[in-house]
Amino acid sequence: MKKFIHIITDTSLQDTLIHIALLIFRIALSLELIAAHGLKKLGVGVAEAEQVPNPLHLPEAFNSLFADAANLVFPVFVICGFFTRAAVLPILAVTLTGYFVLHWNDALLIKDTPFMYSLCYLFLFFTGPGKYSVDNYLRKI
Repeated sequence: MKKFIHIITDTSLQDTLIHIALLIFRIALSLELIAAHGLKKLGVGVAEAEQVPNPLHLPEAFNSLFADAANLVFPVFVICGFFTRAAVLPILAVTLTGYFVLHWNDALLIKDTPFMYSLCYLFLFFTGPGKYSVDNYLRKI
């Protein structure tokens, strides 16, 4: 019983389990972002491609390209753990803009999605991708 309590209360971040959890978290989170938001912008799974909001009034081509890359390209980098912290930044730019600018005055059930994505990607920004990543491999070279 003492060993069981020790196992379930262990807070060591050097354990293999934390790296497996980070891998699964990175993959699941980024696949969800791609499936739920990225593919809709290409018109996959919907009758018409989703229009990208432009609350900051950036040039339309740049805004669309940036949002598409943040929802389709950079999540693939995060899945692979390739330049993870840098890849998270454009995703955070889009999700935090969605939360603080686009949906700030909306109901909680609408603005919770960009909030949760922002929290999750901030977590990855601070923790890094873990041992099972391209970043870890590149760091050893």
